[in-house]
Amino acid sequence: MPRTLSTSDMVTPGSLSPLPSEPADDKQAGQPLLDGAPSSAPLDTLIQQLVPTADYYPEKAYIFTFLLSSRLFIEPRELLARVCHLCIEQQQLDKPVLDKARVRKFGPKLLQLLAEWTETFPRDFQEESAIRHLEDVASRITPCDEHGLSPGDTARLAPDSRTKGSARNVQSKKARRHAETAPHQAPPPGFCQQQMALRKPCFSDKTNNLEAYVKWFNRLCYLVATEICMSLGSSTASVIRIQGCSRKAWGGRTPAASSSASEATQEPELNPLQGRKPAKKKQRVQVIEFFTDVARECFNIGNFNSLMAIISGMNMSPVSRLKKTWAKVKTAKFFILEHQMDPTGNFCNYRTALRGAAHRSLTAHSSQEKVVIPFFSLLIKDIYFLNEGCASRLPNGHINFEKFLELAKRVGEFVRWKQVACPFEQNPSITSYLHTAPVFSEDGLYLASYESESPENQTEKERWKSLRSSTLGKT
Repeated sequence: MPRTLSTSDMVTPGSLSPLPSEPADDKQAGQPLLDGAPSSAPLDTLIQQLVPTADYYPEKAYIFTFLLSSRLFIEPRELLARVCHLCIEQQQLDKPVLDKARVRKFGPKLLQLLAEWTETFPRDFQEESAIRHLEDVASRITPCDEHGLSPGDTARLAPDSRTKGSARNVQSKKARRHAETAPHQAPPPGFCQQQMALRKPCFSDKTNNLEAYVKWFNRLCYLVATEICMSLGSSTASVIRIQGCSRKAWGGRTPAASSSASEATQEPELNPLQGRKPAKKKQRVQVIEFFTDVARECFNIGNFNSLMAIISGMNMSPVSRLKKTWAKVKTAKFFILEHQMDPTGNFCNYRTALRGAAHRSLTAHSSQEKVVIPFFSLLIKDIYFLNEGCASRLPNGHINFEKFLELAKRVGEFVRWKQVACPFEQNPSITSYLHTAPVFSEDGLYLASYESESPENQTEKERWKSLRSSTLGKT
């Protein structure tokens, strides 16, 4: 039976095989091919190219591209029904007597297509009707399958969430045992960025997946600004500030893996006037330099999303106005990182660095070199404008497949990065801190900033008085 390709294999763009169907008339044949792929074609023609035969199997780039884009024109369950119908019709699987030699050649290719489909887009198979289609077509080729495949084996095509959940439970128990026995030590900046690289949003349905990335970016941004503006007595960052951040202090050791970082937490909000004194200028300088080192480690490892969040937090007005503090900061490293994420020229510097990280990932000699976490908001923006800037259908009604090849290239690259196994182990203390440490609201940040360094002009003084009055009124 042919090897089932991984998703990372499937999304690599490449030349596409010619259409397997017999030559059609000019109205159905679509546009001329570009580098082996149709620049445009009717939906029926594209569906036909997806269907394997005894002597044909679609290229992996085509499978991913079409399955990704087809949902804009046809429901996945309907597409699956049409694919199964075409298979039964072309291979005459509904006949009383089957051509066993032909079906033996065709069966493994169909099962490989279905396996790749379920692996790449598992949500397409959540409905019972989809499972029935799988079982129906499998039952028709089973009598001719030399490996003795049974219809019940189609269950393996669907993602097994129970197995994944069991693995997470085991990992969580190990993490809790470690948390109880590990000594309390201050981690280096590099270890903090590792925990950020490990952090994965809690995925659910549709746009919630995007919102999870946005919430994580915003939380990290406000967390950095909060730690700079105010000393939080019991937080991990405060321990880091007091005990130091050198790798020597950590001894080069990393703790065992912790529980899943995707568990949702309620983010408490701080009140700057409730029994917390502003950090001294020396402490603020240490925190700024610490997060600068964390940002540099994020850049080195290829975690551009957390890098941008840290830079954004340090550039927030309540932080940037702390002129006395910044005068004491060694800003050379910060300015270099800020330059890398400069939005000038449509983020030209960042895009250059991202291409370098992507190339390093492809040619990596170690697991750490494979990590690439792009600036997610810009990635979504690029995909959005690519989609909105090109028509999905041409005036003749054909699907603009050239557009979807480019979209699949962008999405496929992200899928490949997402599948890289993160080489860093989680630390329960830092994971808990990143998820649960209280953060200031925007007004809270301004008030903490004014408490740290007094207002310099009349506008700031009036805002300070207003914020104090409203905050004290709430308490």
